[in-house]
Amino acid sequence: MKSGVSLPGPRRLDLVIDDSRDGRRVYDLLRRELGLSGTLLRRVKWLEDGILLDGIRVTTRATVHAGQVLSVRLSDPERPAIPPVDGPLHLVYEDRDLVIVDKAAGVPSHPGPGHWSDSLGNYLAAHFARTDPAAGFHPVHRLDRGTSGLMAVAKHPYAQERLKNQLHTGGFQRVYLAVCRGQPDPAEGTIDAPIGRCPDSILKRQVSADGQRAVTHYRTLLTRADRSLLALRLETGRTHQIRVHLAWRGHPLLGDFLYGEERPELITRPALHSFQLSLLHPVTGARLSLIQPPPEDMLRLLPGQTAEKVLQIAKTCPLLPR
Repeated sequence: MKSGVSLPGPRRLDLVIDDSRDGRRVYDLLRRELGLSGTLLRRVKWLEDGILLDGIRVTTRATVHAGQVLSVRLSDPERPAIPPVDGPLHLVYEDRDLVIVDKAAGVPSHPGPGHWSDSLGNYLAAHFARTDPAAGFHPVHRLDRGTSGLMAVAKHPYAQERLKNQLHTGGFQRVYLAVCRGQPDPAEGTIDAPIGRCPDSILKRQVSADGQRAVTHYRTLLTRADRSLLALRLETGRTHQIRVHLAWRGHPLLGDFLYGEERPELITRPALHSFQLSLLHPVTGARLSLIQPPPEDMLRLLPGQTAEKVLQIAKTCPLLPR
């Protein structure tokens, strides 16, 4: 960090009290106007700078008056205990409330057994320590270790909660690109089949009558003799949902060791990429819609296709949020 660079302080949300809000309680405004949950309120009210009225700490029982400014702290009081480790990081979008990352295949989303220091969480913790020390790692959804592409991470619990409430609604939509074996018939449609755990595996899932409802919409974009490029939109978010559904239909992803077969001569991971992410900003409400072309290892499965060509084809897909 260069000398003299000022790092941002804790993220706050301010509300100017106008005549229509005169005489209301702080609790009511924080819940109804700013959308804080009871859980978040319980967290911030104990912080010295958690809830301020004209810069002075107040309780949720306080009454406000026109012309005052109510301010609530959104940032964590302390950085979460994820070891910061420098690593490859491709940020597609960043502001004070969230980041959207193009996650590389092979990188776990979270620290865990065998990967306590080489996960996306570690890399973002190091990035935040340099650029926004008040930010924390608050993932909104996750991608499997072998899946590449767009993933949203909130910087504070308020943004995480607001974004999680959008999941599986029109507010938060995800479109994936996948290369599967064979050619699905019909070429487009919906797979509505419940998914549950395999009884003999802690990792593997299967279509099961007593599983949780799982819905995947798909459309074939390109076909080759023995493989197809699909666009898929998730209506639900079950573990390994796309991989399980396509394998169940007889079209496992190329390179999927768990539901198909390993093909290291073609690709060393399941051929799945989070291509488009569309969401409503947790603070401003503005629509963010981002696209990230698939990486080279997936493009090599489609001879003659470049990232630009695939992007052009995929953009015409009616599955994509408008």
